[in-house]
Amino acid sequence: MNSVSKASTGAPVQAAAASNTGPLVIVTILFFMWGLLTALNDVLIPHLKAIYTLSYVQAMLVQFCFFGAYFIVSLPAGMLIKKIGYQHGAVAGLVIAAVGCALFYPASNSGYSLFLFAFFVLAAGITILQVAANPYVTVLGDPKTASSRLTLTQAFNSLGTTVAPTLGGMLILSGGVLGAAEIGLLPAAEQAAYRVKEAASVQGPYLALAGALLLLAVLFAFARLPKIVHHDDEAGAGNGKSLLSHRNLVLGAVAIFLYVGGEVSIGSFLINYLGEGSVAGLTPAVAAHYVSYYWGGAMIGRFAGFAVMRKVSPGKTLAFNAGCVTLLVLVAIFVQGHVAMWAILAVGLFNSIMFPTIFSMALHQLGKLTGQASGVLCMAIVGGALVPFAQGILADSIGLNLSFLVPAACYIFILYFGLKYANMYRALPDER
Repeated sequence: MNSVSKASTGAPVQAAAASNTGPLVIVTILFFMWGLLTALNDVLIPHLKAIYTLSYVQAMLVQFCFFGAYFIVSLPAGMLIKKIGYQHGAVAGLVIAAVGCALFYPASNSGYSLFLFAFFVLAAGITILQVAANPYVTVLGDPKTASSRLTLTQAFNSLGTTVAPTLGGMLILSGGVLGAAEIGLLPAAEQAAYRVKEAASVQGPYLALAGALLLLAVLFAFARLPKIVHHDDEAGAGNGKSLLSHRNLVLGAVAIFLYVGGEVSIGSFLINYLGEGSVAGLTPAVAAHYVSYYWGGAMIGRFAGFAVMRKVSPGKTLAFNAGCVTLLVLVAIFVQGHVAMWAILAVGLFNSIMFPTIFSMALHQLGKLTGQASGVLCMAIVGGALVPFAQGILADSIGLNLSFLVPAACYIFILYFGLKYANMYRALPDER
């Protein structure tokens, strides 16, 4: 049994003293599903870009709407979960995400604008899941191993992101899409018919996902999970401090913003980057399989990180990985050919532990403020909307390769955050 001690942290504690294994398994399924749904964006972006002959900035509206939902929905999600509880909040998130997936069916017949709305609704559901599930994992065990535990569940999130590009490539990109010049040669009526036909390739996969999410919502609603409650002890009261007076939370929110922005930005441009003649010259369908290596590296790294961070400071591990990513992105910018291709794909391996590590470090010793702070951190995921948009502007103006300077700059701050809190957990007594 790994129940959290009220006296030691004042953080959320379990109302029932039960084994944590079952609840962790159930929550881990949620991590897998939202990983799958999020990484499918990397396939849909180049697909929609080609169908609707979009610029990079216009194509990045997908991520703008998807991750913009985190900013808009996170605080209301926190209030919802406070009112109905973590478990019911997760069920609500699953149902809303299912509705978002179902909207892809009419969107395929209506055009790009409805696709963007569907992305927003889908992400709103995932946001509620994030706000509910991440704190759940941090309190289901010893606080000293919260980063390790969240990293393990995130590894299954990465399993979803690893499967998604290959699956999406087979189901959505396998038919191939005409280039902008070829589409322009078609009469207006044929262009419209062609776009509807190509967009319809998303209908089957997303209806299946909607059904899976609804089934998961039903199963989750009847699952026997321990209730999470907050005690207002001295630590739980946050020592009388306001939420934003906790510097680790403020800097952690910036780090989450930049990390999610950098990771999503790289993933969003990967298929187009691997299609560059100076890099690999791959077709979108072939490139989609290589995107799985990017997310698969994150999965491997998270399983490894689960073990490493039981021995090594999470902050030091974070700083090391951020330094490696910065170097790899610079290689991808200034080197050509397969060296550049494998450098950018290797970024996923070092991205692996960043989100769960930053998240748990930012929530360290916040006590009863943990739920509210989780909402702030989930709002910071809006970096996934803004950073790719910024890279899109650079890609349209100075070229795709140099635009990767944007995510490179993001990882420099994460390096700083890791070094600043390298010894954060030393003061926490080991109560195992």
